[in-house]
Amino acid sequence: MNYLKLAALSGALVLLSGCATDTLNNTAGKATKYEDVSSVGRVSGVGIESQDVSSMTDQMMRDMLTSPILAGRTTPPRIIIDAQYFTNESTSRINTNLITDRLRLNLNRAAAGKMVFVGREHAQMVESERQLKRDGVVDSGTIRTTAATFGADFRLVGRITSLDAVDTRTGEVSRSHLIGFEMIDLESGAIVWGAPYEFKKTAQDNVLYR
Repeated sequence: MNYLKLAALSGALVLLSGCATDTLNNTAGKATKYEDVSSVGRVSGVGIESQDVSSMTDQMMRDMLTSPILAGRTTPPRIIIDAQYFTNESTSRINTNLITDRLRLNLNRAAAGKMVFVGREHAQMVESERQLKRDGVVDSGTIRTTAATFGADFRLVGRITSLDAVDTRTGEVSRSHLIGFEMIDLESGAIVWGAPYEFKKTAQDNVLYR
């Protein structure tokens, strides 16, 4: 009797296992597709996306290179471009380093010596190496020795703001962004250059930004 019960139970477990296997979806996902970062991708919404970052930084780079204060001086100015004073007050989620890093990298390449960029966020690393040299732990390297690290003439600041509207009947979302770039004189506090970047998007937004 016990043997019959055990056999029946084993059979039921096999059937259940078979059913579970039959309902498991092992369909392969879609293959990865590379997209142009300067174009609208297959997944897009009303937030700040790669094409916006690409477009705004290209525009700011061109504008800075035509500024006589920034790119027309006999002695190239020393400039800090990082995200420390670039704030996001908008409803869009964005890593501000995406904006400042792309701007600095492309501007450094295009400036061709007309500007000198100071890596202030790497100051601790630089000071550590300088101390090793002065303590005689390592030699002085092949570059000149300076009394101090570079002070900067100008620093980029910026702010991202937005205005949202929602159509409760259709679920459409409209979002307008204003991204302001300004260059601050680090001795006087004067704003020596500034430029806005604006855009507006409308969609039935179902995109999650991360």
